[in-house]
This record gives sequence, structure tokens and C-alpha cells, in this order.
Amino acid sequence: MVNTIGFPGLGLEFEINRVAFTVFGKEVYWYALCILTGYLLAMLFVTRTCKKRGVDPDHIVDICIWGLIFGLVGARIYYCIFDWESIGSFVNIFKIWEGGLAIYGALIGAVLTAFTYCKIKKLNTLNVFDLCSPGLLIGQIIGRWGNFFNAEVYGKGTESLLRMTINGSEGVHPLFLYEGLWNLLGLILIILFRDKKKANGQVFFFYVFWYSLGRLLLEGMRQPQYILYAVENVVGISQIVAFLGIIVGICGIFILPKKAEK
Repeated sequence: MVNTIGFPGLGLEFEINRVAFTVFGKEVYWYALCILTGYLLAMLFVTRTCKKRGVDPDHIVDICIWGLIFGLVGARIYYCIFDWESIGSFVNIFKIWEGGLAIYGALIGAVLTAFTYCKIKKLNTLNVFDLCSPGLLIGQIIGRWGNFFNAEVYGKGTESLLRMTINGSEGVHPLFLYEGLWNLLGLILIILFRDKKKANGQVFFFYVFWYSLGRLLLEGMRQPQYILYAVENVVGISQIVAFLGIIVGICGIFILPKKAEK
């Protein structure tokens, strides 16, 4: 499907086909390529910086591979739990090519996987989490562009300079762009200040705080059809998780240094 995506305030317009190319008759979507590109660049960045922080690159590669697998599982389970009506039956749970993945589920699955791996291999878990935090933001920055190519997960109507139109529609908030810029700023802050941390884990908990704050602000701007509701038409489950993430992030940032001193 080809969509005409425009940014009238910037004088830009694009004809975007959701399908990038076909392989043996199977369609490959830009969305999948964005996710894959973000994943590979994130892994490349982290593996190139891990020796300086006392972590074997082979462990990072293992964590990335297992994290990808269980991250996808978590993303699908999270989505299915909170939008079972669109799934319909148990068999449809496995049809991830039809869409239905949630980033918070992916993060939960990946973090639990990394935690388990670190415990099994007796690695410094918080140090590994700090090391991987920039990679999470890199993956999210690039992966979120999949929404642009799919012309989906946009915000409510607006007349702002950055408004986006889809097939001649009214202007809407380009949430993929907002979140990408927010995460880019977070990535810059982490890179600038990660070597000034006072305790292992501070970088990761800053990531949790930063991403959750941005998600809380942007989730309420979404069109209702793109919100997984905890209370129908009142509050989204991701807003609740983001709020909790802000609290957890702040607590981790300030408590860990005090524990390290003791």
C-alpha cells in the first residue's frame, strides 16, 4: 500500500510504499527493516564500547541475541494481554507478521533476559545494564521510523509547523518524530555523562526515567485507536507503566550512589 505523507509546514511530501521489496514472493516491510537496522546499530555501538567498561563483547552479543528473541515474545504477550479483542483466538497470537507488538513488552522481555544472563554468567548486572542503555535508545530512535513508513501511531489533530498529513488528511502530530528527537536527546545526555556516574546502574535508571517521561507525555497525544487502554477510554496501560517507570528511574538514580557509599 502506497501512502502520501506530507509535512505542509515544512513543504515536504513523500510517496511511501509500506513494502520495501519482495523475496521469493514474500513482502518485506520498511517497518521490519527499521527494527532490524536499529537492532544491528545498537549492538554494534555497544560491542565497540564494552571493553572500556570491563565487559567481554561475546557476552554482549549473547545478550543481544537472547534479548531479541525474548523481547519479541514479551512485545507480543504484552500486546495480546491488553488488546485481546483484536487477537480473537489463541492461534492468532503467533501471527506477529499481522502486527501487534508493544515496545514496553519488548523492553520487559529484554531486561529480564539480560538480568538472567548476567546472573548465570556472574557478571556485574548493573554495569552491563549501564553499558546497554545507549543501545536501547539507538534501537528505539531508528525503530520508531517504522511508524512513519506504515503511516500509523500518529497523534491528534494539530496546525503546528511539524504537522503531518496522510493521504490528504488533516494535520496530525508526528509522534514518531517527537519520540525520536526525545530519545536522541536522551542518548546524547547518556553519552556525555555516563563516565561521570557515581554508581553502577545510574545510567540505566536514567534511561528508564527519560524514556518513561517522554512516553507519558506522548501517549496522551495518540489517536485513541493506537492506545492500549487499562481503563477503557480513560487511561492507557503504557501511561501507567510510564508513570511507574519515572518513579523507579528517579529512585534508582538517587538511591544507588548512597548504597555504593555504604
